[in-house]
Amino acid sequence: MTAWRDVERAVPEFAARVRALFDAHRHKTIATLRADGSPRISGIEVVFSDGELAFGSMPKARKGTDLRRDPRFALHSATVDPVEGAEAQWPGEAKVAGRAVAAGPITEGPEGDRFHADITEVVHTHLNEQATLLVVEWWTPGNGLRRIERE
Repeated sequence: MTAWRDVERAVPEFAARVRALFDAHRHKTIATLRADGSPRISGIEVVFSDGELAFGSMPKARKGTDLRRDPRFALHSATVDPVEGAEAQWPGEAKVAGRAVAAGPITEGPEGDRFHADITEVVHTHLNEQATLLVVEWWTPGNGLRRIERE
């Protein structure tokens, strides 16, 4: 299992940028798989705690049902538009993909199920310093950090 602490140890500066994007806004988006294999998009909140990326699901929520049946997920940070004329300051967006590992019931706040992320990929998409190229950086446990630039 690859926990968030493993990402922080492997690529601390990259992990800090990704976490800042997730921490910047309360609401994120998660994609899960329905029973027929089609995607489901749901709103979600996540927390970084004790080296884990964790999230929950209310009782009988479809996303929790999806994750218990097929643990694969893709999580997306909040998306904000670049400010016209200040595109180079756009922080970009972040994504985490992996498998949800059941971590028992939520013990604080509303009832529900808690999951930890077994991370398979972390992505930061942003612009270069001149705001002329799209930069995609991604990290996987097997291949480390990679980067491409696109027009």
